[in-house]
Amino acid sequence: MLQSIAYAQPQPIPLTPARSRAAAPAARAASACSSCSLRSVCLPQDLDGGDLDRFGQVASQKRRIARGAALYRSGDVFDTLYAVRSGAFKSVGVSLHGDEKVTGFHLPGEILGLDAINGGRHDYDAVALEDSEVCVIPYAPLEQLALTVPPLQRHLFKALSGDISRDHGLMLLLGGMTAEQRLAAFLLSLSRRYRRLGFSASSFVLRMTREEIGSYLGLTLETVSRLLSRFQHEGLIAVQQRDVEFRNAGRLMEMVGHW
Repeated sequence: MLQSIAYAQPQPIPLTPARSRAAAPAARAASACSSCSLRSVCLPQDLDGGDLDRFGQVASQKRRIARGAALYRSGDVFDTLYAVRSGAFKSVGVSLHGDEKVTGFHLPGEILGLDAINGGRHDYDAVALEDSEVCVIPYAPLEQLALTVPPLQRHLFKALSGDISRDHGLMLLLGGMTAEQRLAAFLLSLSRRYRRLGFSASSFVLRMTREEIGSYLGLTLETVSRLLSRFQHEGLIAVQQRDVEFRNAGRLMEMVGHW
């Protein structure tokens, strides 16, 4: 997230179209879901074995996306949701002036494509921040399954609600906070999301560049770099390339004021 160092580009991973592979056997799909470390994040905990098997048949396909490649583009027809299995993504739109604008970041266990359910087409590009893998979830069979599995339906509604809440949070960041408050709130938000994934909330890897953070927060690259250096100088965080460690999370919370 915070590095401005140019990393060597990895060899591209060929894109695998969602429909180009034969569906895996049901037993194999169910096993993949039941043994996945992210199951508690992207699936309801009270989903029983039979329903997990049925969901595994719907979400049996996986797709690998190379760093910098798009999972889908703005204007593409919506028919599929994607659960991030590994890696990370950014959502990118275009402003009225034709500039690219980062509208969100997506970590393992989170769902991509929810914003397109209503309109039937994607409004943003979803671009991999690093070599990534997603679980492909065709929406029509998922919708049918959710009608007969109440825990799954509730979980889908919860995911939709979380997506809306993040949009409202972005408006709050851009509308009512100073630059330092925006960056502090962003770091705290990442900390909370990593904790939800079962990782450390005080020490984590940053997936995106300082420029991408600036685009998301409505700040310049120079402002983000200056504030990170200031936070480190004041003993609030320690930054080493992609690694961030909180040294005084309480002070960051005080800075935001209402976290």
